[in-house]
Amino acid sequence: MKAFRAFLGIAALAGAAATPWILQDYLYGDSPSTTGSVQQTNPVGSKAVEMVKAWFSRDPADPSAIARNSPTPSATGKKLPVSSRSKAASKRVAPLLKPELEKLGLKIGDPIFIRIFKEESELEVFLQGENDTTYTHFKTYKICKWSGKLGPKLKEGDGQSPEGFYFVTPGRMNPNSRFHLSFDLGYPNAYDEYHGRTGSFLMVHGACVSIGCYAMTDPLIEEIYTLAAAALTNNQKFFRVHSFPFRMTDARMNEEADKKAKWLEFWANLKEGYDYFEMMNQPPNVKLEAGKYVFGNP
Repeated sequence: MKAFRAFLGIAALAGAAATPWILQDYLYGDSPSTTGSVQQTNPVGSKAVEMVKAWFSRDPADPSAIARNSPTPSATGKKLPVSSRSKAASKRVAPLLKPELEKLGLKIGDPIFIRIFKEESELEVFLQGENDTTYTHFKTYKICKWSGKLGPKLKEGDGQSPEGFYFVTPGRMNPNSRFHLSFDLGYPNAYDEYHGRTGSFLMVHGACVSIGCYAMTDPLIEEIYTLAAAALTNNQKFFRVHSFPFRMTDARMNEEADKKAKWLEFWANLKEGYDYFEMMNQPPNVKLEAGKYVFGNP
């Protein structure tokens, strides 16, 4: 078992070294934009059940589960930026959030996870309670505006909001945003780069205007930003944001299969990650293998 763990650890380090994550430092401004690309096949009949069973057979103490898709130490070690604006927002909304969270056994500072759905124009926030191993749905926020149509972002300036699996480190939080408050999704990720997608400064932000981003109203971004900033301050090294074209139920995917949708194969790959969280109430670890997203224990 020790030899097996060592092999997994070496493989994880090699994979991490070959994974080019792009980080942006934009504490004093941001710029709207996005990306996406892929192929096709029938998504119906997800392999999520087999995938979960396989991963549960592993030793839960295996450190490679974290190493494979975590940001670099320099990325997570960057200090969370603050501003008078972000402080004022927190002071405004924290007293309102506290009783809502307490009803669910949650508190400000608990680890956060976010899902985005284009078709429904919804952003979901989940938090993990202090003694919980799974995430609890806290609130669903209405997205004010997003750009383009269903499908991934492909290139800089195409006006598309991205779809895929992203993470936000402290350095990607922007309390001085031109769009009130914002956080950068980290587009392009390793998958996007593998497929030649380009773009920059793809964010969730306020001001209700979008050219490739996911825009909220200012009051809503204040709540989301406050929860995210508190989680990062409370030692969550990064939080995951999963962006989907729609709620990826079997029935909804069958509709796209019947239409022979252009992005069917890409969406089938996204559905594997969607199904994982639906079954486990915990966001999966995500890595890149042969140009596809692969999912496992966090």
